[in-house]
Amino acid sequence: MLVVDAHLDLAMNAVMWNRDLALSAHETRGIERAEGMTEKGRGAGTVGFPDLRAGEVGLVFATVIARKNHGQNSGIDFRTHEIAFAQAQGQLAYYRELERQGVIRIVRTREDLAAWRAGWDADPATAPFGFVLLMEGADPIVAPEQAGLWWSDGLRIVGLAHYGPSAYAFGTGSAGPLTAKGRALLKEMDGLGMMLDVSHLTDESFHEALDVFRGPVLASHSNCRALVPGDRQLDDAMIRRLIERDGVIGAAMDAWMLQPGWVRGETTNEGLTLEAVVDQIDHVCQIAGNSRHAAIGTDLDGGYGIEQTPRDVDTIADVQRIGELLRGRGYGEEDVAGVMHGNWERLLDDGLPKA
Repeated sequence: MLVVDAHLDLAMNAVMWNRDLALSAHETRGIERAEGMTEKGRGAGTVGFPDLRAGEVGLVFATVIARKNHGQNSGIDFRTHEIAFAQAQGQLAYYRELERQGVIRIVRTREDLAAWRAGWDADPATAPFGFVLLMEGADPIVAPEQAGLWWSDGLRIVGLAHYGPSAYAFGTGSAGPLTAKGRALLKEMDGLGMMLDVSHLTDESFHEALDVFRGPVLASHSNCRALVPGDRQLDDAMIRRLIERDGVIGAAMDAWMLQPGWVRGETTNEGLTLEAVVDQIDHVCQIAGNSRHAAIGTDLDGGYGIEQTPRDVDTIADVQRIGELLRGRGYGEEDVAGVMHGNWERLLDDGLPKA
């Protein structure tokens, strides 16, 4: 079955981690292990284009990410907004080159989405992957009025913050509302027709953003606080607000977001399986009373590897097992198809501009 994955840091892996995504995850693991790489996530990746193809992951929300330095992670942090802008534009250049080569098709409009889907249905073995461009943390937007430049570049979805504060909002591990620049950026996004990704927003920033922003909303890679406590997850009130806006929530596969009580550097993923991901999906469905708002946003290879995924995930191709697990819980085929791909396609068909 076709899978849509709403969160993959593909350019980060290619441009920052120097990974050749034309190789399978196993090939890249072998290279990194042979080179003696021991950092977190190295020699343990799960994503390459062959793995996407094997798992029928035909459409992804592909990120650009670069933060203005706040001391969290020097690999993705930069001293100024201008440098973050340049880094993110470099990641965009990587996607453009893949498009020139015919590996991907950047989905900018509803017509692009329909054309990509027709090609995929005709020949999923060779058709280009569909990429919807998503900015994780808005620091590469130097000022709100620059959003139009990014729109022209094909960017369609923006999250205001990542970890810690950005110029626009407060993200995971911090606390606070939108900034004045954040409110201005949301108005610019509304005018352009961009979509808002609320993943990583703190509670106060989340609720204010939904009060201010009128356009389509989603949580590309967020789990449920009722199952795994922590400010990175959505509480039930936040989930209900997204449902009221006809938003979609992508279940993430990072182990610390699936296993309560995770202690960094101590807890392991022993005993954790994809059933925990399905628990997240099911919780959203139970709150909504239907399957319309639950989907997949794996965040695989988002700075970690198989040491921090469910134990039955070897590569991203294993995302196919989610459909089997949903059926085992009594979900019908229409519901399974919605979670695996249909809900994201509906949101895009509603939220993307016409050509």
